[in-house]
Amino acid sequence: MGGFPADWRTRSLDFLRDRTADILILGGGINGAGIARDFGLRKKLSAIPQEIVLVDQGHFGSGTSGKNSHLIHGGLRYLKYGKIGLVRESLRERMVLRRIAPHLVEPLGFLLPFQSRFDKLKYLLGLRIYDKLAGENRIVDHRVMSTAEIADIEPRIHVERLCGGALFYDCRVRAARLVLENLFEAASNGISMANYTRAELLGKKDGVWTVQVEDRLSGITFESRAKHVIDATGAWSNHPKPRLVRGSHLILPRLTSDEHAISWFHSDGRIVFFIPWGSENQLTLLGTTDVEHDNGADRVGITKAEIAYLMGIARRLFPQQPVTPIAAFSSLRPLLTDGGSSPTAASREHKIAFDKDRVLHVQGGKYTIYRQMSEEAVGKMLKEIAPWLSAPCKTAVEPIGGHGEKAIATVTANAPALAEHYGLPRSAVLQLIGEYGVETPRFLEHLPGESIHGVSRIHCGMLAYAVHREMAVHLADTLFVSTTLGYERPWQLPDLQAMATVMGMWLNWDTARVRAEAERVLRLAAIPQWMEAAEPVHA
Repeated sequence: MGGFPADWRTRSLDFLRDRTADILILGGGINGAGIARDFGLRKKLSAIPQEIVLVDQGHFGSGTSGKNSHLIHGGLRYLKYGKIGLVRESLRERMVLRRIAPHLVEPLGFLLPFQSRFDKLKYLLGLRIYDKLAGENRIVDHRVMSTAEIADIEPRIHVERLCGGALFYDCRVRAARLVLENLFEAASNGISMANYTRAELLGKKDGVWTVQVEDRLSGITFESRAKHVIDATGAWSNHPKPRLVRGSHLILPRLTSDEHAISWFHSDGRIVFFIPWGSENQLTLLGTTDVEHDNGADRVGITKAEIAYLMGIARRLFPQQPVTPIAAFSSLRPLLTDGGSSPTAASREHKIAFDKDRVLHVQGGKYTIYRQMSEEAVGKMLKEIAPWLSAPCKTAVEPIGGHGEKAIATVTANAPALAEHYGLPRSAVLQLIGEYGVETPRFLEHLPGESIHGVSRIHCGMLAYAVHREMAVHLADTLFVSTTLGYERPWQLPDLQAMATVMGMWLNWDTARVRAEAERVLRLAAIPQWMEAAEPVHA
């Protein structure tokens, strides 16, 4: 089930050109992907006759959904804003995602240092409520830690007036890959989809939309038709325009000593995470910021002020560690407009509703509850177009793409045999299972016998798999969506050109295209040249 069927993009564009879609989904981020998976599963289980197509103007998962903090969490900080319902549903969905995508969603401990006795009382109360709201869905109850215990497991951290701390658990996620896994399953159940495809609604007549479709790879434009439309474009939505809040992250060399993350509540009320990150947990993902964004959805990047803010916190907590960033990424949170609240306090609630033209808009929310939001959106659309259908939602109980716990355990048990067969270390196969799950054996079939142009066998396999199974058409699609390799080292142009040369073997790239693809990756992960001039910010 993993990956897209051969020529699925071409077949989906042919469908748009020649036929009328029952439902057109705009946007291939986590919400659009979740909606497509839900529709596909209901089609499979209940024989829903609707023909459904999803399009995204870029690559699937390349926007906000792939550039967040890579966490599945209840949102501890939302308790102080009284968002009890949001926290409760997020904690419930956290457990659901652990069950249906165990290879991509895994528990992660968070060390929460207390900076005063008041902090200790406040945060311990919050953690008790957090555990209580989780109920049977909790991972492990939080644990209070003494100053000595913190010094023992995290000797590098420096906190003035440290009054102990606590260890609690949420989950981390391979965010962009979860988007892909939802789409793979949707495609296997007959949902058509095409990336790098822009769709614009031109008008509605006799209950059918005329849609202008642009294939951004070929430049060909044509008109299509759709009876119903779901807008899951997030930051790109215009009806109504969302409140855009930018979140930026830095990727640093590994700072934490142990395998936990650190939650730091800054004096301005924001929470910043230090998360073990990267293909081998060799890095630290530091973020996020919450700042208003006024430059439009297509112009997003980390600013000098954000770098100073994050670097100031890093240098404060780890004064003896080198903290020169390796890469950075920024994305936009499309939030509901809620008046004059600060970006940090702005509501993460969601709204799913039809506009006057009966376009269903999916607005707000947070990544963790995407599955629940998708269920709500599909339910509303089916009630609108086919209230007589009985099509129960099974997305909370059916493992995504067959990646259930037993299936993952089976392929994990077979890791030694796979390692021996393909001449790889067992640890490398286990890392691949963490990315590709039950599809790891199929992934390994794409490995060459030796490195190509200096690119390792595994990286060559990732490039090949992304092209043949994941609809990747740019080097950035592989390095930032299929994997996180683009952020994991300070790349030099010759190394990226070697990667692009390998990928171009299957896509017929000439020398100029190879260089252009490599240069684009450099730009996407680049730290601004004035970064070192940024003054650290101290509380």
